[in-house]
Amino acid sequence: MSSLEQRLSRIEEKLKQENKEARKRIDLSIDMSPQRSRPRPTLQLPLANDGGSRSSSSESSPQHPSYPSRPRQMLTLPTPPYSLPKSLENAEIDQKLQEIMKQTGYLKIDGQRYPAEVTDLISEGEIGSGTCGQVFKVRFKKTCHVIAVKQMRRTGNKDENKRILMDLDVVLKSHDCPYIIQCYGAIVTNTDVFIAMELMGTCAEKLKKRIQGPIPEAILGKMTVALNLTDLFLSCSSSFQKHGVIHRDVKPSNILLDAKGQIKLCDFGISGRLVDSKAKTRSAGCAAYMAPERIDPPDPSKPDYDIRADVWSLGISLVELATGQFPYKNCKTDFEVLTKVLQEDPPVLPLSMGFSPDFQSFVKDCLTKDHRKRPKYHKLLEHNFIRRYEVSEVDVAGWFQTVMERTESPRSSQCFSHHQLHSLFSR
Repeated sequence: MSSLEQRLSRIEEKLKQENKEARKRIDLSIDMSPQRSRPRPTLQLPLANDGGSRSSSSESSPQHPSYPSRPRQMLTLPTPPYSLPKSLENAEIDQKLQEIMKQTGYLKIDGQRYPAEVTDLISEGEIGSGTCGQVFKVRFKKTCHVIAVKQMRRTGNKDENKRILMDLDVVLKSHDCPYIIQCYGAIVTNTDVFIAMELMGTCAEKLKKRIQGPIPEAILGKMTVALNLTDLFLSCSSSFQKHGVIHRDVKPSNILLDAKGQIKLCDFGISGRLVDSKAKTRSAGCAAYMAPERIDPPDPSKPDYDIRADVWSLGISLVELATGQFPYKNCKTDFEVLTKVLQEDPPVLPLSMGFSPDFQSFVKDCLTKDHRKRPKYHKLLEHNFIRRYEVSEVDVAGWFQTVMERTESPRSSQCFSHHQLHSLFSR
């Protein structure tokens, strides 16, 4: 076996191990889902003895809102008094979690601060789960706000705890970015961390599955503008002091939309610090969206990639959402995907689907195989595709609501054709 094959096998094994650990955490985590015999029970969560509160983070169904829609106003949460050094030992991680606990016991929603206890939170069901934990739809009894709660189990694993800290660090410092999921507060117990966040409608991956076809170019144009501005914020914002942040897990399941037409990025558990604009650590992420330079770096012992790795992930995501099919869908293993990424030409948008030249050019730029020639986000903002959709009026909210209405009924299980989907968005 060649050295490249050995590296690919190691990456595949790491991904399998992460999935195995995620399933184990889910099996160990507390059951927050509603009991079938009694709908919407009060959550039963073990909190620390200081009687803290609760938190949330995720996406959910936009049906039957329990409170009036609020304006797109950024929360004014205080910047946490902690930062993440390059290396954290278990004792240091535990100490920083203790610091976070001092900020818990309340939720700050729409600029108002509310004392919160676990009995104030009513579960309305699990929304989803991933490598970083489970997400639940929750109703806050004191205000009837419906929010989302991400539950991440604390373990003795240093890498897992670093994920928790990284996710918290990014969302708490990003309250002034309209394209990052908004955080209402965090609860840390002896066994779990709960992050309270705004509830979105659904993710792009689930939207694609609902409509069983491609997402219109105009919607993807607005989505691309949002993601570019998000990653530019993460890599350049003064909120992150000397070092920017690289997401490292840009993919359709981490792109959220809602009935208000908002588009936001979530899940920063494996994001990393940029030192001199470079990422110096490896984190597996999702093989399907991983850039070539992350799969096969010149020196595997010293990873040295930058924000352009996220640009590649954006390109793969756009091809998937624009065509309705994952570009490596015929691969049966992560090893096959990684091999194709390295050995084959990058995916392109099919000419037969009628995409605009600007969109085709933008995706081609994102999927430039040589990362040294691939543009960074600030350069992509000059692309005609971005400039067009920065100023274009696109009814994302209307399209989203139409799709959700037409696909929520079991009788609407038939696939939409490419023409039908675009006719839903012809204005």
